[in-house]
Amino acid sequence: MNYDIIVLGSGPGGYVAAIRASQLGMKTAIIERESLGGICLNWGCIPTKALLKSANVFEYLTHASDYGITVKEATADFTAMVDRSRGVANGMSAGIQFLMKKNKIDVIKGNGVIKAGKKVAVTAEDGTTTEYTADKGVIISTGARSRELPNLPQDGEKIIGYRQAMTLKTQPKKLVVVGSGAIGVEFAYFYNAIGTEVTIVEYLPNIVPIEDEEVSKQLEKSFKKSGIKIMTGSSVESVDTKGKGCVVTVKTAKGEEKIECDVVLSAVGIAANIENIGLEEVGIVVDKGRILVNDFYQTNIPGYFAIGDVIPTPALAHVASAEGILCVEKLAGHHPEPLDYTNIPGCTYCSPEVASVGMTEKAAKESGREIKIGKFPFSASGKASAAGAKDGFVKLIFDAKYGELLGAHMIGANVTEMIAEIVAIRKLETTGEELIKTVHPHPTMSEAIMEAAAAAYGEVIHL
Repeated sequence: MNYDIIVLGSGPGGYVAAIRASQLGMKTAIIERESLGGICLNWGCIPTKALLKSANVFEYLTHASDYGITVKEATADFTAMVDRSRGVANGMSAGIQFLMKKNKIDVIKGNGVIKAGKKVAVTAEDGTTTEYTADKGVIISTGARSRELPNLPQDGEKIIGYRQAMTLKTQPKKLVVVGSGAIGVEFAYFYNAIGTEVTIVEYLPNIVPIEDEEVSKQLEKSFKKSGIKIMTGSSVESVDTKGKGCVVTVKTAKGEEKIECDVVLSAVGIAANIENIGLEEVGIVVDKGRILVNDFYQTNIPGYFAIGDVIPTPALAHVASAEGILCVEKLAGHHPEPLDYTNIPGCTYCSPEVASVGMTEKAAKESGREIKIGKFPFSASGKASAAGAKDGFVKLIFDAKYGELLGAHMIGANVTEMIAEIVAIRKLETTGEELIKTVHPHPTMSEAIMEAAAAAYGEVIHL
């Protein structure tokens, strides 16, 4: 029952940390109470992308005539879409099981609670409890769940979170989405694309509020064109679920408005899973619902580490994975650099897609720097025109003095596949002028990056 490393939670932070620990020669165990892969593989990143792909294909079929193709009657089979999504998720979870076996990692099923002395007590389904010891350390990677507001309690049927949103038995005719972060706008796009009447209610002045303001406005424009109703600067005061459906009372600048719908999706963020896992007993410090750690994810108690959604860093799968690798490498005696949280890409997979990294225009100006901004619309891109995907743009923000790329903001088809170039450019400290001279293939959507850089320096060719 002794290990070098025990990982509590098998999401993209936990399972990646476990694999890296095994690669570095440490005897490793991972504890999971549900399915391997955590929320991301089972109820988040992967199954939602499967649903979004179904919506994307359906949109292609309904607009086939735009491409010179006649399709008589395309019908969205909601149940089949959900079944496909679950099949994709199950396949990915099975893939993690294979990786655990390949890397000789022991998978312990049950509910884990950390104990003093670098121990974890695991209670199995049959009620038996077994204690395990980790000589080098315990890594807490228990992830997060849908956050509930006091005036928006989730009942799993009429007021739902993201888990129920991807497994509804029937497609709602009318849906109200509360919150317009990545989860909210992705589900809004999916349901709207397959024929549901969708309303988004956002408390802040712009949807996708953490994005650059120009991106937010472009997405709102695209969504409205698709028939999604958007209410910004508004808040849900209450939801009456007594009748067959829901009556949502929304407070707006013009007064209260009531909206009737079948289902309300609460997408107002996440809450870390830190309750009942032994933090108080061990003495691990928590602040504002997150575990406090140092640059290499050590908590205040030696031998206990935390990564992913349970710490106050961006709640993204790729961030959790990077944190897990750095944590384990430091434990193994390597000398990794701390993670640069200013160079973390964010992606939203609605249509059009949104991708960004670094400073927004507002943040760059507030930093006191003199900046250069280059913007290239996809309406001027040959590839985008050929693909019938002319909505959106690439926007780059440079430091005028040194040429440093401070931020990149993209909205359009496939931009989530383009943002990694920017992350690498920033990591390598490539200047704007060097980017302009980096030959990009034609015709591609990625040319817009080069063109946006050229626009910032007054050298743009195709605009």
